[in-house]
Amino acid sequence: MVELTESIVYPKEAPAKVKISKNSLVIGIPREVAAQEKRVVLTPEAVGLLVNNGQEVVVETLAGQNAKFTDKEYSDAGAKVVYSAKEAFDAEVILKVEPPTLEEIGYMRGGACLISALQLGKQHADYIQALNTKRITAVAFENLEDKVGGMPVVRAMSEIAGSTVMLIAAEYLSSVHDGKGLILGGVTGVPPTEVVIVGAGTVAEYAARTALGLGATIKVFDNHIYKLRRIKQLLGQQVYTSTIDNYTLGQALKEADVVIGALRAEKGKNKIVVSEEMVAAMMDGSIIIDVSIDQGGCIATAEMTSHDNPSYVKHGVIHYCVPNIASRVARTASVGLSNIFTPILLQMADLRGAEEMIFNYKWFMKGVYTYRGSLTNAYLARKFSMNHKELQLLLAARY
Repeated sequence: MVELTESIVYPKEAPAKVKISKNSLVIGIPREVAAQEKRVVLTPEAVGLLVNNGQEVVVETLAGQNAKFTDKEYSDAGAKVVYSAKEAFDAEVILKVEPPTLEEIGYMRGGACLISALQLGKQHADYIQALNTKRITAVAFENLEDKVGGMPVVRAMSEIAGSTVMLIAAEYLSSVHDGKGLILGGVTGVPPTEVVIVGAGTVAEYAARTALGLGATIKVFDNHIYKLRRIKQLLGQQVYTSTIDNYTLGQALKEADVVIGALRAEKGKNKIVVSEEMVAAMMDGSIIIDVSIDQGGCIATAEMTSHDNPSYVKHGVIHYCVPNIASRVARTASVGLSNIFTPILLQMADLRGAEEMIFNYKWFMKGVYTYRGSLTNAYLARKFSMNHKELQLLLAARY
C-alpha cells in the first residue's frame, strides 16, 4: 500500500510550459536605476501577450515595483524573473526607459539591440563609444515614428506631461510652496490666472486643455503658423496665439503667472527663445516649467533638476525643470509605453530581429543612432566631434 505523503496530496506549483517559437526573441526588462525613474516599458499583460506568441521575456526583480506591478504578476504572465541586472541585460533586445549607464552597457551581449530614451540634453561621447565597442544597435524611442510620420512615444508622454504640468503649476502657485498664493484658474469676481505656453505641440495642447478647464486664460506662442492654427482647432475655441517675437513674448511674460516651455528640438537642436532678461522682468512668485529640458530646454534660466530637488528660484521666479515629468504618474505612463512597444516587439519577432526591422521599416530606422559599431546620427556626430556613417549605406553593404 502506498503511503500518502504531503507532496502527493498537495502537489507543488510549477511554471506553465510555454511554447517557444522558432522566431523567439529574448527580451530583457532591467530595473531602472536612474534617480526617480518609476516607469517600466512593459506591463505584465503585455508580457503575457508576448509569451503567448512564443517570445521569452526576462524581467529583473522589482522592475515594475514603482509602477505598482509586482514580480508575481510578471511571473504569472510567463516572464522569467531574475535577481541581477547582469542577467536582465543578457538578452537580444533590451527595453529601458532611461539610457543605460556605462556599467549597464558592459553587461550587454555584443550585437544586442537597445531600445530606450536617448535624452540628448545629458548625453556624452563616452556613452556612444561604449555602445560602439559592444557593437550595440541602439534605438532612441523619442525618434521613432509611426506609419503616418507621427512620433508615438513622444505623443503619449507629451499627452501625460501636458496634463500633469498644470497640476504641478497649481501646486507651486499656492502659498504652501511659497508661490503667489493663487488658485490656478479663476473664481467669481477674481481675475483668472495668466498662463503662457511657448510651443504649440502635444504638450501645449494638453496643458492648454487642462488650464482652460480650470478657468485660466492662456496665450500660445510658436513660430509655425500651421501649429497655431491646429491647436485652435483642437481646443475648439478662440485662444490667443502669436508667433514668437521678443517684444510680444516679453510683454506676455511680464503678465504671466505660469510659463510652460514646450518647444521641441528641431533636427536635434534646441532653441532658446526666452532670454534671461525676459525672466528677470517677470513677476516675483511666478512659475516656469520647462518641459523640453531633457532636450536642452527653451528658456535661458532653465537648469535640469530631479524629483528629489525639483525646483529653484532665480530672479524671483520659481523654476521647475524635471525631465521625466511623466514618471510622476508611473503606472499611466507605463501602460502608454507598453501599448506602443508590444506590437513593435511582435513585428520584430516575425522578422527575426532588429536588423530586419531597420531594413524593412523606415519609421523604425528613424530611431537608430548606433549600428554595429558605428554612430549613425549626424547631429550626435557634430555634438561630440565624432565620425558617423549613413545607416542606409551600412545596410546596403550587408549584401
